[in-house]
Amino acid sequence: MALLQISEPGQTAAPHERKHALGIDLGTTNSLVATVRSGTAEALPDNEGRVLLPSAVYYGPEQPLVGHSALVQASEYPTDTLQSFKRLMGRGAGDVDAMGYTLLESEEGMARIQTSAGDISPVQASADVLAELARRGRDTVGSEIDGVVITVPAYFDEAQRQATKDAATLAGLRVIRLLNEPTAAAVAYGLDSGREGLIAVYDLGGGTFDISILRLNLGVFEVVATGGDTALGGDDFDQALAHWALQQAGLNAGDPAQLRAALMAARAAKEQLSAQDSAELIIGGQSLAITREQFEALIQSLVKRSLRACRRALRDAGCEPTDVQEVVMVGGSTRVPLVRSAVAELFGRDPLTSIDPDTVVAVGAALQADLLVGNKPDQELLLLDVIPLSLGLETVGGLVEKVIERNTTIPVGKAQEFTTYKDGQTAMAIHVVQGERELVSDCRSLARFELRGIPPMVAGAARILVTFQVDADGLLSVTAEEQSTGVQASISVKPSYGLSDDQIADMLQASWRHAEGDMLARQLAEERVAAEQLVLSLHAAIEQDASLLEAEEREQLEVAMLELVGLCENSEEPAKIKQACEALGRQSEAFAARRMDAAIGKALAGVKLDELESMTEDKH
Repeated sequence: MALLQISEPGQTAAPHERKHALGIDLGTTNSLVATVRSGTAEALPDNEGRVLLPSAVYYGPEQPLVGHSALVQASEYPTDTLQSFKRLMGRGAGDVDAMGYTLLESEEGMARIQTSAGDISPVQASADVLAELARRGRDTVGSEIDGVVITVPAYFDEAQRQATKDAATLAGLRVIRLLNEPTAAAVAYGLDSGREGLIAVYDLGGGTFDISILRLNLGVFEVVATGGDTALGGDDFDQALAHWALQQAGLNAGDPAQLRAALMAARAAKEQLSAQDSAELIIGGQSLAITREQFEALIQSLVKRSLRACRRALRDAGCEPTDVQEVVMVGGSTRVPLVRSAVAELFGRDPLTSIDPDTVVAVGAALQADLLVGNKPDQELLLLDVIPLSLGLETVGGLVEKVIERNTTIPVGKAQEFTTYKDGQTAMAIHVVQGERELVSDCRSLARFELRGIPPMVAGAARILVTFQVDADGLLSVTAEEQSTGVQASISVKPSYGLSDDQIADMLQASWRHAEGDMLARQLAEERVAAEQLVLSLHAAIEQDASLLEAEEREQLEVAMLELVGLCENSEEPAKIKQACEALGRQSEAFAARRMDAAIGKALAGVKLDELESMTEDKH
């Protein structure tokens, strides 16, 4: 007799056997890997005890070199040693600063970097870093890895998230989930200290800045609002200091080798200035002294940029700085004293720094990975990330109909019913857009597809159900279905690459700046659409039942319709178009009544009086 071994869902057949999962912080400047061992999440060091792996890859004649060994080649081979390539993920060559590299467009639209070993995509470079971290993880736990959680900036759009998943696949990793970096930090702090209430997560890494306002309550982490700047980080501090040093030394900042050497010296000086009042830079054989006060003057505007993003996120969350109970500092750049003092001044409290800001994101990702592979089935942790920008469809008139509003928690699925615009319409073009503005022209186009096979009906009779599904990684799929026939079309949105970092950051600001004008533009477009539909309906009615109109009546209606069309083309005042529509509606009421009478008469033709009485009695 065969025996079945039964285990609970989410558990292994032998409960004492643990699955091995990793949390990976794939950073712009440095990356880390962490795992949970003996109930504690910890960042994993390399053979020399270093937990930080520089996000750098040298592509030479042999196998690529990753991390510290790659940095050794940076001065001699600056264009073959790739760094900060995370900024290029999901971006076109014309959308970002070349950072000293030669960027080329590829067929898929993402920038590639020209090196001696060939043209390298940022996905490939990221995959090489991920593979090195996975190797470190396997060596530490002594077995293969069952799954990984990889963190991404909260402001990464769908293209950047998909590029990150592609890199993991290329590295041979099974991604359980992509997790926003600030949310990962909240996991680490929430589980360790059990704090409840509003928490701000200020995440200033090497190349990106994120601010998230989270509500923690009874183990539930809800991201109330997010914001940030995908082109702001410690690398910009290094750039400011390096350019100052090169100027002081009278050297050329356009020389890649000199700039790379200056950046390395600037980074070392920046780290020294976090612990002491002055530092020394060796640039081109010259020694330059700089004080903390001088350094702070160089980066003052950059720090202020981060604070502006914080204020926007607070407005989104509908709260004041004083409502925030704790501020979590994430990212190595938060060690800069000016950053900590500026954040403390904004929120009116000293920020939390008890967990190493370099490792806190990886630690949170490891805790989440350990949970998701089923090692803690008795523990529940609910993470509610949010959609950073609204998702919707283009409707007639170039208007945006938002289906999922920004800051909606994910994963989420929402459906909305639409209909046809013209009589006999058998197909519908579905245009998926992202953004906060009222007009399609001011939003980002994500995808287009067509629903065909709609039964020909009068305008407005068809029922098209459009469903939006956003998974836990923030990736979107859209399905359109005609309700009477079940005919269906769908698309998984992998957006075209090429949205610039500035565009992402500006989209929210633009929605606030243009709020009043956008609403006026929407009203104008809606009234124009209503007028166009009225004119189309009247034209069709006149062609079908011209015999019900006197010649003079028909002429008057046609003149009124022409005047309404002209008003739509020339007027920018919605109220005037609305008034003209109402006037034309009143003018055509008698014609509409005659058509209805004629239709009823036609329906009752040949029906005897006693049959009509019998039908009436049956209804009662």
